[in-house]
Amino acid sequence: MTVLLSRSARPPKSGFDRWCAVAGAPEPGALHPAMKVLDLAAKLESAYDASVEEWWSLAQALGQEASSVLAHTPACAANISDFGLMLAWTRLIDEWAASNETVLAICDDPWLFRHLAQRQGVNRIASYPPLLLAETRLRLRGLMARLAAGRRFASWARRLRTHSQSCPKDRPALLVYAHPASNAEGNDAYFGKLMAEVPDLVRLIHVDGTPEKAEILCADGRSFSLHGFGDPAFARRLWKFQWQPVIADNWLVRRAAVQEGSTAQSVAIAWQIHCVVAWMDKAKPKTIAWPWENHSWERAMVRAAKARRIQAVGYQHATVGWREWNYAPHSNPDGSASLPDSILAVGPSDLARLMRYGCPRHILSVGGALRFPKLPAPRLEAKAPVFVALPFDADISIQMLNAIRPLAADGYRFLVKDHPMNPFQITPQPGIDPTGQRLGDIDAVSGVLYCLTTVGLEAVLAGLPTLRFIPEGKVPVDVMPDGVSIPAADARSLKRELEQLTPPPVIDAAQIFAPANLEYWAKVLSA
Repeated sequence: MTVLLSRSARPPKSGFDRWCAVAGAPEPGALHPAMKVLDLAAKLESAYDASVEEWWSLAQALGQEASSVLAHTPACAANISDFGLMLAWTRLIDEWAASNETVLAICDDPWLFRHLAQRQGVNRIASYPPLLLAETRLRLRGLMARLAAGRRFASWARRLRTHSQSCPKDRPALLVYAHPASNAEGNDAYFGKLMAEVPDLVRLIHVDGTPEKAEILCADGRSFSLHGFGDPAFARRLWKFQWQPVIADNWLVRRAAVQEGSTAQSVAIAWQIHCVVAWMDKAKPKTIAWPWENHSWERAMVRAAKARRIQAVGYQHATVGWREWNYAPHSNPDGSASLPDSILAVGPSDLARLMRYGCPRHILSVGGALRFPKLPAPRLEAKAPVFVALPFDADISIQMLNAIRPLAADGYRFLVKDHPMNPFQITPQPGIDPTGQRLGDIDAVSGVLYCLTTVGLEAVLAGLPTLRFIPEGKVPVDVMPDGVSIPAADARSLKRELEQLTPPPVIDAAQIFAPANLEYWAKVLSA
């Protein structure tokens, strides 16, 4: 039949069989809930998965332009970019336009609305959402953010200048994010005790680390901030750096460029690349190992390392979730040439998935789980609280909290843990208690609710009843390995699924998180 494309302000009250609010549009109160598209979350996930080839192909084309290294969309970074979600909505609209029903699509996103209005079988029945003001605001916000970030990085470079002077040369190095669980006593949140096992190893702190955090981590005398290698004069010019795609006639690409350009993201990426290359040229490391995710800046770093004959070792430090399309080389403009010389996986399961994503077998090996020394082992008690592991994504965290509040009022008890890299304000209420403890440190639980975090996988491996939360209007990465299926619930079905939640099938943990092979690591780093 057809799709009627409207906005939330004045939707029609008749003339359609089903309706759907697209991409976060508010649901008009005048529309009957019984006519809402059924099983939307599952349909959106299926459409998302079916769109991956399109994203990979378009991303590779976008990657041919030099400034694409400053963006996440050309790297198919599904955890950061919602471009795949826009493709999924497009696919759903196309399917509905070819169906036997008339579907009313409510969309307030100015770019997506214009994109959908061009699709075959779509009948626009409302005016276009305002675009000029939206783009102007985002561009001004981005400019101010870039100016502020450039000044901040220039200041930090001057403050940490001694790090470039004291960093030793010709040594193997770890390049890590400033994770709150890392310390100066030999422990790293990504590489565990590897610093203690390899005495000549040094650690470089990513530019996400503030001077205060860097000074704490660098108290060991073997850690150094990348900020110290940066040129303050270059930092003051960073406001000019932003992604400028050449495929500007595509409304979804234009949307992605404006959205990504509304923050200081491009400045942080450009500064990271600048500091890494300056460190390479000054310290001349033998080998670089880092938590590899195949983001754009990592591809640039690999190219720079190979040009300098520095061994690049990517550590697949967490699980390779389904829908983490960024791990695949298909979006790399130069294919596997910008993959590390070696990629060490945490276990055989993720090695197999990396192969499935197209990574060459000859550069893959199992290095073991350096950051997961033990599995969580709380007792399983029916009257204990449900452990809720919030993700890095703030919007999904809000949805999860909103979903458990009515259940807490009905007598359920929840322990809620925020993500370590994105602290989240959790307001206590009867039945909902925030906790700073990790799952393995909790005494007893009745189950685990998670979304977009490896805590869910840890819970399954520990034999705990585990439930995946399905957010509305988003398609999160699924951290479960191939062949492992667990129940999932959205806000409406959460209570029912919790009531019938049972322990998962037994899984061989060594296939997921293999024992760390420290001798192999030492050999790789000294190669």
